[in-house]
Amino acid sequence: MTLTLLLDLDDTLLNTDLEAFVPAYFKALAKHLASHVSPDVMLPALISGTQLMNESEDFTRTLEEVFDAEFYPKLGIPKDQLIEVINEFYDEIFPTLGKLTSPRADAAPFIDWAFQQGYRIAIATDPLLPRKATYHRVRWAGLNPERFELISTFDHFHFSKTHPAYYAEVLGCMGWPDGPVLMVGNDMERDIIPARGLGLATYHIDGAPASKSGPEAGGRGKLSDLRPWLESTDLSALEPDFKSPQAIISMLSASPAVLRSISSTLSQETWTHEPTPSDWALTEIVCHLRDTEREIHHTQIKLFDQTDPFIPRPDTGVWAKQRKYLNENGGDALSQFASARLETISLLKNVQDDDWSRRARHAIFGPTNFMEVAGFMAEHDRMHIQQAWKTLQSG
Repeated sequence: MTLTLLLDLDDTLLNTDLEAFVPAYFKALAKHLASHVSPDVMLPALISGTQLMNESEDFTRTLEEVFDAEFYPKLGIPKDQLIEVINEFYDEIFPTLGKLTSPRADAAPFIDWAFQQGYRIAIATDPLLPRKATYHRVRWAGLNPERFELISTFDHFHFSKTHPAYYAEVLGCMGWPDGPVLMVGNDMERDIIPARGLGLATYHIDGAPASKSGPEAGGRGKLSDLRPWLESTDLSALEPDFKSPQAIISMLSASPAVLRSISSTLSQETWTHEPTPSDWALTEIVCHLRDTEREIHHTQIKLFDQTDPFIPRPDTGVWAKQRKYLNENGGDALSQFASARLETISLLKNVQDDDWSRRARHAIFGPTNFMEVAGFMAEHDRMHIQQAWKTLQSG
C-alpha cells in the first residue's frame, strides 16, 4: 500500500522564524527595486497582492496571475519592464536570506527513509512565492528539490493553503493517487484544519511529546516522532474520506485548476495523443467533462428541487466518437468546462445543510441522496483526472 505524503516546509522541515523572515524578505525586495519604484508604493502593492492570493478561489487563474493583476498596476510599471530585475533578485539576493533559517536535523534522514519506503512525496508549502524562491527554501532545509514529485509554487497553483481545494489540487496534480494520504505540518490554520476539511489524515508537528489517537484526530508530535508513528500505524487508517459537502465542493473546484496546470504547456499533438486506440486523448477527456457538466450534472442538481426525484445517467462513453471530440480544440474545451463548473459550484454553495440529505432514486445506484449524487460528480472528476494524468505520462 503506497502512502502519499504531503509535507509542509516552514517549521516542519525548515526552521523559519516568519516574524523575522517576512519583514527581511520584503525589505530586501524593496531595496532591490528602489531604483525602479519607491518602497512606499511597492510594499503596499506586495502586501495587497499577497492578500488576494490568500483569498482567491478562482480556479481559472493561477496565484501568480492573481498577484500580477494587482501588483504591477499598483506599481504603474508593466511586468515585462520589471521581470528581469525581479528574477535577478531571486537569483542573487533572495538566497542570502537563508541565514535567517536553519535545516531541521531530522528532516533529511526522514525524507531518505520515506523514499526508501516507496512513499510518494510532495512539498506542500504555501504557493505564494515563485518557483525559484521556493526551490531555494527547500535547499535551505538540506533537501534536493528535484527528488520530490511535486512542490507547490504560485506559477502553477490556484489556491493557497487556507483552502481545502489546495490539497485537492496537490493530489490532482499527482494524478489523484489511490490509497492512504497524510498531510504533515505545524500550522493548524493552514496545514491541519484545511487538510481535514478535504478529508485527509493529518500529523501535527507541534513540538509536544508524541501522541497517537484515532485517524480523525490524527497524529501529533515532533518531526523525530513521525517515522515511529508511521511504522506503528495501519496505513489503511489514513485513507481519505471525501464524503462531506466541503470535501466535494473542494474537489470539484480543484479539477479545472488541475487540468489547466497539467496542460498549460502542451502541444496540439500532445492534446490529441491516444496511448492506445481504445484510450481517450486529453482533448476527448476534457470535452467529455465539459458536456457531462452541462448536460448531466447541472440537470441532476436541479432535479433535487423535486421530492424524491429520479436521477437519470445516460451513457456518455459513446460521446467521444459520436461528437468527434478529437476535432475540437482542447484548450477551448477546458475553458468551457471551467465556465460550466463555475455554475455547478454556485449551485452547490447555495444548497442548505439539510438538503444534502434529500433522498432520490439513481438510475444506476438505486436509492441515494443529494450528498451521494454530488459525491459521484467529484469521483467522476477524480477518475478522469487519473486518466488524463496517465495519458500524459504515456506520452
